[in-house]
Amino acid sequence: MDIALVFPGQGSQKPGMARDLVETHPTAATTFEEADAALGFPLSRLCFEGPAETLMETHNAQPALLTHGVAVWRLLAARFGAHVRCAAGHSLGEFTAHLAAGTFDFETAIKLVRTRGELMLAAGVARPGAMAAILGDLTVRVRDLCERATREAGVVVPANFNSPGQVVVSGEVAGVDRLIELAKEHGARKCMRLQVSGAFHSPLMEGARTGWEAALADVGMHDARIPVYANITGMPVTGAEASRQLLGDQIMAPVRWTETIRHIAADFPGITFIELGPGHVLGGLIRKIIPQANVLPAGTAAQLDTLLALQPA
Repeated sequence: MDIALVFPGQGSQKPGMARDLVETHPTAATTFEEADAALGFPLSRLCFEGPAETLMETHNAQPALLTHGVAVWRLLAARFGAHVRCAAGHSLGEFTAHLAAGTFDFETAIKLVRTRGELMLAAGVARPGAMAAILGDLTVRVRDLCERATREAGVVVPANFNSPGQVVVSGEVAGVDRLIELAKEHGARKCMRLQVSGAFHSPLMEGARTGWEAALADVGMHDARIPVYANITGMPVTGAEASRQLLGDQIMAPVRWTETIRHIAADFPGITFIELGPGHVLGGLIRKIIPQANVLPAGTAAQLDTLLALQPA
């Protein structure tokens, strides 16, 4: 069995995440204890108990999701590590993918994504924005509609190419509102504003760029043991410095998730995707991109037990 590890990004977090793992697996409990110690506050309690409003704040959600993903990976590594061919993650999840690939150690990664979240939050406060998911097959490219909405109302750009028929846009509030109007006029089945603290993966994150590049420059990184497929290219990367550059640019660039999954499927025909973390958002997207894909969830104790019962060929 060839395996691709995939890790979710913001939006998948929810109170109660990983609690059952921690209650049943000492390795998971140790992972959350390490996270609490590294950050200097009880992230574990926030994950297990909430409140949801605090957990969803970007500087909390990012380390929470990374810790959950790392806990699951540590529990699966002995059984499946030799079968893993590559890794990828959606936005924040790209950092968890790099950790699984050996680019970062856990303490470095969790402090780094906490900083990333703080910088993104501050950029969102300084220059408020919005994000929206556009669902359905439009008669005009979303990119073209973004260019028109930008001219007519305010900056808005594609932020996440999630799957065929699902693109997330990001930008100034007026620009996003105008884009939603235009998308509905051109066949969108549904348009949903997202609950976020800023216009992520857009030019409105410019205020975070300097601090983020400085934070990345200050951490040690290693060449990845397995390819990590980068959000902004959809292509594999292993070199430490190339990864540093891509992760630096990622904060303002679109997530090309559809291209990422198609490239993985082309490079590793028949590969099994394992989604490590809360929820099953990525599994749903992957099946829309590659309908025949085999996707296994790994976020709860029950899902983990099912996986560990498998005998990888």
